[in-house]
Amino acid sequence: MSGADGFNRRSFLALGGGIAAMAVAGCGSNTGRSDSGGGASGDKPALAQWYHQYGEAGTQQAVEKYAKEYPDATVTVQWSPGDYDKKTAAALLTDGGPDVFEYGNGPSIDMIKGGQVADLTDLLGDAKSDFTPSLLSRVTYQDKLYAIPQATDMQLLVYRKSLLQQAGVQPPTTVDELIAAAKKLTTDKVKGLFVGNDGGVGILGGPALWAAGVDYLTEDGQFGFDSPAAAESLRKLRELFTSKALLLGAPTDWSDPSAFTQGLTAMQFTGLWTFPQLQKSLPDDFGVLPWPKLDASTGAPSVPVGAYGASVSTKSKNVDAAKKFVKWLWVDQTDKQLDWAQSYGFHVPARKSLAEKADKLKSGPAADAVKFVNENGHAQTPLLWTPKSGTAYSDAVSRIIKNGSDPATEIKAVKAVVEAELKRIAG
Repeated sequence: MSGADGFNRRSFLALGGGIAAMAVAGCGSNTGRSDSGGGASGDKPALAQWYHQYGEAGTQQAVEKYAKEYPDATVTVQWSPGDYDKKTAAALLTDGGPDVFEYGNGPSIDMIKGGQVADLTDLLGDAKSDFTPSLLSRVTYQDKLYAIPQATDMQLLVYRKSLLQQAGVQPPTTVDELIAAAKKLTTDKVKGLFVGNDGGVGILGGPALWAAGVDYLTEDGQFGFDSPAAAESLRKLRELFTSKALLLGAPTDWSDPSAFTQGLTAMQFTGLWTFPQLQKSLPDDFGVLPWPKLDASTGAPSVPVGAYGASVSTKSKNVDAAKKFVKWLWVDQTDKQLDWAQSYGFHVPARKSLAEKADKLKSGPAADAVKFVNENGHAQTPLLWTPKSGTAYSDAVSRIIKNGSDPATEIKAVKAVVEAELKRIAG
């Protein structure tokens, strides 16, 4: 979701997958479940469910209401401010962690390989085909599912219709068209494009690959972008950076729409969560696009998508009861899933049938966004793309964009790190 906790909610949709997932930090002792695993209500099991602290008003009350309505267990919600990911990763190593917990883009490969999260494959049943494929793929390892996606966040390109019309610019469909449009839209007072104050380092690593028709990893889990097209696509980010058409040093960063709504930029790569502010400030004057493909014959348009996913700890004293609760809430209770996606911010439900029912998503730019998720969506990074791999790639993208480093050379250096990580995971 969006709101005051901007970094918390968007961290897993930024930095090229470089957010560290594991930690040694301790966690609070208030787990919300009894030591015996029994509950206060007769023979009902007691379950502790953990969430990070969402920013929107009403979110905590909503999940507590959902938990209270569950008939087959006494579910206690723990709402965790601060560094939720580190706290949860550490807690999973102990006997004092949660039974059910959410995690950004699902649990890490190290959690899965370490046997810390339960196999949830049997929970989806006939509903499997209804979930957004890119989200399910991200939480699946060796044909086993380890999380149920809760709601979809995404990034996309927004543009001011009036400014493009005044400049005689068509919405761009290739990267060269985007660069040309950004230059033409740039004036003394307005820059053509805003992709973050770092020039796109944090958020364009994935789109640059998908634009070139490649990905972080191949379908069989090998390094995916040692190619001339990938190098060219990354070189285009440097071209953008030096074009004088990018907004840099804005008062707020890419995840906030202020630069766009205040007229500092004609186009901005940002998130779906900004739509309420965009609709309030520019009700009929903004459109949306995916990040464009590299050229007419290479790659495809794309949008990065991510979702917090509900998982079950294998250290739970009630694994079966915890799995049953996850199925009830995130598979069976479609009314609650729709409420969670629509009533406390602006998000796409994780299920296609619910996205079609979401009133906020039925028309205009929001309807286009839903289409992008289904047709152009890519999981932010693959499951096997570890924090170490993410850091190596983010550092390389930074050197390419800011220093003009040779993309092909940087790609080969990243490849060495990634292949070592893949070998470690396979070991």
